[in-house]
Amino acid sequence: MFYSYMDSPVGKLFLAGDPERLRFINFPNEKNPVVPDSDWVEMPAFFTSVVAELEEYFAGGRRHFSVDIQPQGTDFQLSVWHALQKVPYGKTVSYGELAKRVGNPNASRAVGAANGANPIPIIIPCHRVIGAGGNLTGFGGGLAVKQFLLELEGAIA
Repeated sequence: MFYSYMDSPVGKLFLAGDPERLRFINFPNEKNPVVPDSDWVEMPAFFTSVVAELEEYFAGGRRHFSVDIQPQGTDFQLSVWHALQKVPYGKTVSYGELAKRVGNPNASRAVGAANGANPIPIIIPCHRVIGAGGNLTGFGGGLAVKQFLLELEGAIA
């Protein structure tokens, strides 16, 4: 596994992936940050395209990502993360609505847990999920980062 760090407007981001795909974006100040194993290799050059797309996103010029990703999780988590990728830039969705979209309208808490376990935030836009009343709720990078991302996308003022 390769890894690198990237400076961004929301702080330093940890990036990790295998030779084929990006597997993690992590906020180092998270409660459970991804930490490189002893056999992981720091290789910034591997992440050139990821960094370029994230920089374009933060500059307001990218709305869709094209980097190959490979999140790993349960079938349910993968279905939630797939549904998240269909939430358009600049839009938000509630946990309940996302539960309906994955075919289980009573699973809003499970959707919240899957959202919280998202290994590739920003690219898999878990920040676009908000409470039923429109309030901002948990985010691995913190609520200030979530607010920043939603404001960047024009989803909130």
